[in-house]
Amino acid sequence: MKKYLIVFFMLIGYISNLFSQANISQSNNYEIMTASDSQSVNYTYATVPTRFIEANGIKFAYRSYGKEGDIPVIYFNHLTANLDNCDPRIMDAIATERHIISFDYRGVGATTGEQGTSIANMAKDAIGFIHALGYRQVDIVAFSMGGFITQELLLQEPALARKIILAGTGPRGGKGISDVAGLTYKDILKGLLTFRDPKFYLFFTQNKIGKEAARDFLKRLKERTEKRDEKVKLSVLSKQLKAIKMWGNDKPADLSVFKHPVLVVNGDNDRMVPTPNSYDLANRFPNSEIVIYPNSGHGGIFQYQEEFLKKAIPFLTK
Repeated sequence: MKKYLIVFFMLIGYISNLFSQANISQSNNYEIMTASDSQSVNYTYATVPTRFIEANGIKFAYRSYGKEGDIPVIYFNHLTANLDNCDPRIMDAIATERHIISFDYRGVGATTGEQGTSIANMAKDAIGFIHALGYRQVDIVAFSMGGFITQELLLQEPALARKIILAGTGPRGGKGISDVAGLTYKDILKGLLTFRDPKFYLFFTQNKIGKEAARDFLKRLKERTEKRDEKVKLSVLSKQLKAIKMWGNDKPADLSVFKHPVLVVNGDNDRMVPTPNSYDLANRFPNSEIVIYPNSGHGGIFQYQEEFLKKAIPFLTK
């Protein structure tokens, strides 16, 4: 009995750290800045300071850097992701050509408030955050759950978005999306038993190439060694999974009314949001194109980062 209790508490502790890399410093070591502070193209994602801004009664944590311009690129992150879960290679490459901003959702990382239980509410928060920064229009790069939120943002305020990249994601009501919770918990347990980050299993194929890509990706996420984000709370996982399940079981939205340029990207063997959803999503947008990377999974854009950037940067800059 004692042995099972030890395993149980290990599992709880492991889940509480899910998808968050270890904190090197505490929150009171943040370099707190406001939206009006100067922003430098000399930052990298490993060095850019964390800033804060209030919207909808929430103090949002975000990181903002890159080439200045009227329209920034907003990065919408995945399930239980904090600021330290953005791939620095992708962020830095986009920052050389565009101004890019990442942010923590409500109740995630250093952002205050309680994590919402609906994708639509997360979209409402994102809209408030963007308006608080003073932007009337943005381009969006969204991964996984971030793609769900982006679609709800379009339904609430379509003029706010100009160009959109949707990676590892699918449409509301898409086949298999409501099953994300079961798969996630399964791979959390697998990660516990093998002493690996669950993203190793959730994002990548388990052949030699996929495992190598997983190790490289997880190593990149640790490049920031100072002033890292707050760890993600255990409650965030359950609430976000609940929101995803509801969204996956909901009626599909009519995306044919949106004329935005949309680039849909995924791996050919996505287990979290099954790859057929990417084709479905691309077909629903009238002005879309799709790229599917071979021998890769949910994190195809991380495994094929160079190829992705060769497509994404021209898409965002032309």
